[in-house]
Amino acid sequence: MSLIEQVTDKPWERKGVIGGLSPEGTFKTQAERVALIFFLIIASVVFSLFMVSYYIRMELPDWEPLSEPAQLWFNTGLLVTSSILFQWARNIVVRNGKSNLYTSFFGAGIFAILFIAAQLVSWSYLQAGGFYLSSNPANAFYYLLTGLHALHLVGGLWFWSKSAIRLVSGGEPKDIRLSIELCTIYWHFLLLVWIVVFAVLSNT
Repeated sequence: MSLIEQVTDKPWERKGVIGGLSPEGTFKTQAERVALIFFLIIASVVFSLFMVSYYIRMELPDWEPLSEPAQLWFNTGLLVTSSILFQWARNIVVRNGKSNLYTSFFGAGIFAILFIAAQLVSWSYLQAGGFYLSSNPANAFYYLLTGLHALHLVGGLWFWSKSAIRLVSGGEPKDIRLSIELCTIYWHFLLLVWIVVFAVLSNT
């Protein structure tokens, strides 16, 4: 083995005795699942930092608490429904079933879209009431936290749409099982994040 080959060699990408064995990944789970776990860890850190900043900023005298719109309870119900439908779809593909898969999987995405639309409506109500982004630090944090959460949902909907297209195009449920499982995990995470954000906004 030349010097260049020795330097660029990646022994951690394989295990076992060299001798006809195929290279195996370091992790026993799928690469997509590992990538999602790392992303969720990073997203958790980002949201945690914003939460800490939120509480620190509250201590300054120019902070005027913002009363959250009552519509947020309705919006939360939409996201809960979306997460439940994703779990339903996931349970179906795990059992190698197909009945109600379209209803659950497409319904989950539709309710997620409705949640984002409802968030936009709540923002418009706030602005109509004079609660602008630049008028108060509390307002700015409200738009920041809810907007960041909605942005993560939009990213998730992109992957959901790709799986939905594959399903409509005649793809077998078993072929997109991993995508549905990852979407379910991601939506449960976003629901948990939203519950935390909603609780913080409601109690401060």
